[in-house]
Amino acid sequence: MQNQGSEQISPHSSFEMLDKLHFSLIEFQAASTSQSEPCWRLGKHFLESYMLIFAANGEGWLTIDGQFIELRSGAFYIGLPGQLVEAAFQGKDKCGLYLMKFNVTFVGELLGTSIQEMMKQIYMQSNASEISCSSPAAVRLLCQDIEELIRCAEGLKRYYGQIRFQELLYVMFSDMLHVGTQETILPVEQVKHYIEQHHMEKITIQDMAEAARMSSRHFMRLFKKRYGCSAVDYLTIYRIKQAQIMMQNDHSLKLKEIATCVGFSDEMYFRRKFKQISGLPPATFIRNSKQRIAAVHPLAIGTLLALQVIPCAAGANHPWTAYYRRKYETDKVTPLVDTEDGALQQLEAIRPDYIVAVREEMSHNMMQHLSSLAPVCVLSQLDGDWRHHLRTAAECLNRSAAAEVWLQRYEQKAAALRSQLSEQILVDTLLVIRIQEACIHIMGPQTIASIFYTDLQLKAPEGIEHIWQKRQLHMSDLSDLAHLSIDRALVIVGEDAASRQTWNELSHSGIWQATRAAQQDSISMMHPGVLLEDTAFTHDLMLDEVLNMWHHRP
Repeated sequence: MQNQGSEQISPHSSFEMLDKLHFSLIEFQAASTSQSEPCWRLGKHFLESYMLIFAANGEGWLTIDGQFIELRSGAFYIGLPGQLVEAAFQGKDKCGLYLMKFNVTFVGELLGTSIQEMMKQIYMQSNASEISCSSPAAVRLLCQDIEELIRCAEGLKRYYGQIRFQELLYVMFSDMLHVGTQETILPVEQVKHYIEQHHMEKITIQDMAEAARMSSRHFMRLFKKRYGCSAVDYLTIYRIKQAQIMMQNDHSLKLKEIATCVGFSDEMYFRRKFKQISGLPPATFIRNSKQRIAAVHPLAIGTLLALQVIPCAAGANHPWTAYYRRKYETDKVTPLVDTEDGALQQLEAIRPDYIVAVREEMSHNMMQHLSSLAPVCVLSQLDGDWRHHLRTAAECLNRSAAAEVWLQRYEQKAAALRSQLSEQILVDTLLVIRIQEACIHIMGPQTIASIFYTDLQLKAPEGIEHIWQKRQLHMSDLSDLAHLSIDRALVIVGEDAASRQTWNELSHSGIWQATRAAQQDSISMMHPGVLLEDTAFTHDLMLDEVLNMWHHRP
């Protein structure tokens, strides 16, 4: 309980203080069920530490201080020290529920608020003690890893289990914080999250329409307009994606078990839909997922991910994002060093089945050595665009059908996004620039900016082609921009001080201030990162960024 006279802290400010908390896992239990003992029970007792339950697959109930809670697959549940708890659970497989007990300590001064009160305020931001999980399949695999590591005899592995537990908490807190922002998004967006959180259950159009608080007919029309596919198709696609995650990370699972876990009651229907959405039958997908494919250049990584391939090795200096770490288990990827000799030694030890490389980034000696290790799929930055790279890699890896299905879905998504942009955005000219230290990169159709100029068919300022050929400018070259009619600008500024200083000088220059974009405040900022890579996977992610950035703007 909060001490008398202490300061009240908001749930959002509690999240801001998470970096000052230290979480230590003290007990991890995977609730196993069998034919002889089909139900797992947690007897009624007072908690001496914090308790976290993740219901992976099954059904049951939980009481916390007398409050009855129905356990739902794909959700987290939290108990606080001193609370009286009792639970029962019947899983659909051997590990349907995970129970963790942990301690929390605070580094610094809590401003009169107890840790328990702070934790309580954090999870009150969600639905009582239940926190919906955005990616149940990924969390289930993470729990399996934690169990294996925490039970290991080797101390270093147990230490890594604690690190993976911190990652699990990050996923949970991220999902909790997302709940706090739900009120600001559209009803159809809320239903999208509802689908992702309840995909393991039987969901009807009526259920989704009720979640959006609108008629079924109106809901179906709005959903398809926003996402380019029907709500039922989105549900099916999401279920198949969750199945793919499970297949990629656990080859021992049976198809019937996977189908049930992601919400399909009919295995044959699951097989048919899997092939329709993935371009491959489930058995072929599983066989392909066992292949060890190395990416020796960042361009190869984003190409492989679009083909549902997790590289077994990739550059150590690649800026993996939280998205990759959460969805694609990058701790299983061998980080390749920068030097050719060092990378070759690592690849010799890995013995990959295939290698995807980029011609311009390899010496003749490197190419010869790679060819002696495995078949090499060679991409070229000078030969075609990201679509060509995707098709080239798919042909080399016998995944052409998967590539065409992916491209078809991408085109539908881009068309749906374009239909939602305002008429003003469609007629305005757009300048896309990236500032890195002292350089101002004018991004054209040969970069990630092709998503604007090619896929969304937005207008570039007339006469910009010669600037695209230069690729970059400096502050002394600003006169090149003077004759351009710039209605809107998308600016990507590096996180370093030099980049921020260059943007400050550019934004205050007379030439920039004279543009319509600056005068009408039609400048959008985007965070730098792997989204700037010109690959299939990053193009798909960029469409989501554009939707969030411009959907509500005139």
